[in-house]
Amino acid sequence: MTESLKITHLNSWHKKRAKMVEFAGYEMPLWYDKGIVEEHLAVRKSVGVFDVTHMGRFLFTGSEAEDLLDYLTTNDVKSLKTGEGQYSVLCNEKGGIIDDLIIYRLEEKKFFVIVNSANKIKDENWFREHAKGRNVEIRNISDTTPQFAVQGPKAIESLNKISEVNLNRPYKFGEIIETKLAGYEVYATRTGYTGEDGYEISQLNVPLSNPKAAVDLWEKILEAGSEFGITPVGLGARDTLRLEAGMPLHGSDITEETTPLEARLKFVVKFDKKDFIGKEALIEQNERKPSKLRVGLIMIDKGIPRAHLPIYGAGRLIGETTSGSYSPLLPKGYGVALGYVSREFKQEGAIVYVEVHGKKRPAEVVKPRKMLKRIREKASQLQQA
Repeated sequence: MTESLKITHLNSWHKKRAKMVEFAGYEMPLWYDKGIVEEHLAVRKSVGVFDVTHMGRFLFTGSEAEDLLDYLTTNDVKSLKTGEGQYSVLCNEKGGIIDDLIIYRLEEKKFFVIVNSANKIKDENWFREHAKGRNVEIRNISDTTPQFAVQGPKAIESLNKISEVNLNRPYKFGEIIETKLAGYEVYATRTGYTGEDGYEISQLNVPLSNPKAAVDLWEKILEAGSEFGITPVGLGARDTLRLEAGMPLHGSDITEETTPLEARLKFVVKFDKKDFIGKEALIEQNERKPSKLRVGLIMIDKGIPRAHLPIYGAGRLIGETTSGSYSPLLPKGYGVALGYVSREFKQEGAIVYVEVHGKKRPAEVVKPRKMLKRIREKASQLQQA
């Protein structure tokens, strides 16, 4: 590792237990002693905890904070009630996705915003450029808010052992709760990147220069989930989990060259609101319909797809994969992918062919948001065969 890499508050803890790699300018754990498959299955069956401190976290305050965020993003920020969050995207004037993000309303004029690690410098510059002349204060609190994702069927039961309030409440995506965990002040958000229920925990006011409180909270979370076999989870399983769940990774599955309409994220584009960056381009594309669409792909036979592989249908090239991997839920050797295909091949259940190691291998098309359900069905079918 080079000396120039940034680190999280848990760097020393990870280095004693994990295979470390560079990711988005950070030294991060790729996997721990159990390995990617076991970490992945722990989240699917019980509970796992991730260090996601490398993500970007911002506070927006001021009388024009709402107006600014509503203009910068495609979703309807004005509809957010206090304590609510929403998934959204930042677009450029052409409708290309600068980043995807989650916006939470803490108070009437105070918002908490989480962006992708690889984009946080670019995003901050974008925020500040468009905030000029507005009554908005933007604070980058990324380095003083260690963030842990606790995910899986036993995540909430684990967290409740150390939570000041009952976190076992009816599911509502994006709910944000200001509370204490193990005595530490946190924002607990009902979000994740795995397809499982759980919370992402942002611990407040912990400087990198004195990370003791972050390490203590992390270990308290591990202790709380010990009866359920909680395991720390690295970037390797984080990627296979989000891929099984059909969730896009910015820089791979969504980029500044793809629009939210092409990416099947139309549900976060509110054409009826006053204005937002990229609105005209997206209205035009919506009227003529995108020529390509993002799909999930589940390999019918053994074969592990990766990114940038050609996809064929009806005897011709129809698209390309954007990310792919083996699926730990499926028998060894079976893989899944995300990619873009010509819109006439978007139908669920359609059979297309992905070129893996020079061979065209059949794959089933599924909607990205339905991938995890379909993978579980296929796993059950293969077990019974």
